[in-house]
Amino acid sequence: MKLVEDLRTHRLVAIVRGTDPRTTLASVITLVGEGVTLVEVSLTSKDALSVLAEARAVLGPHAPLGAGTVLTAGDARAAHRAGADFVVTPAVCEGISAARDLGLPVLAGAMTPSEVVEVLRLGADAVKLFPAASAGGAVHLRALRGPFPQVPFVPVGGVDAAVARSCLDAGAVAVGVGSPLLGDAADGGDMDALRLRARAFLRAVAPERADR
Repeated sequence: MKLVEDLRTHRLVAIVRGTDPRTTLASVITLVGEGVTLVEVSLTSKDALSVLAEARAVLGPHAPLGAGTVLTAGDARAAHRAGADFVVTPAVCEGISAARDLGLPVLAGAMTPSEVVEVLRLGADAVKLFPAASAGGAVHLRALRGPFPQVPFVPVGGVDAAVARSCLDAGAVAVGVGSPLLGDAADGGDMDALRLRARAFLRAVAPERADR
């Protein structure tokens, strides 16, 4: 997959993390059905690799499916075997270079300028600005875009609809959203409520039309 192009096009990465494999899988399928194209299953989820493999089987070979919280080379290899198309890390770690060696694009976590330089050196395709909301959101993003104007940034962490809009307006290529989007759906909660939140976030990240 062309990760950066997909991020620019779809502008939203859903982060699914759950304690119930059945409803974690159902959440992935529900999000894709509502039009959330980029979905990441965190490896901290219960039976995450099985969820990834089952989601791949249900969605087919062409749906972009990511593995999140990839830290080690073993994590990257396991995600690749389970059918992940891309990996997401929370920090500078060996999972970045290991995923690149496997041909998987990487959205790598960083917060400081030094970390941005390091994840790019290791081969990251885009930078996950994490944790975004608690560290200044759009203000911090604008500061980083000064020395790194060409870097594709994806703010993640505490991103609700308002923060998503402000970060996209500040130059983010996309945002990553976990609990504000998922709620308790992946833990056995209300799937209808998840559908409504998905539609609301898709509206929030949609590009504004020039004729409005």
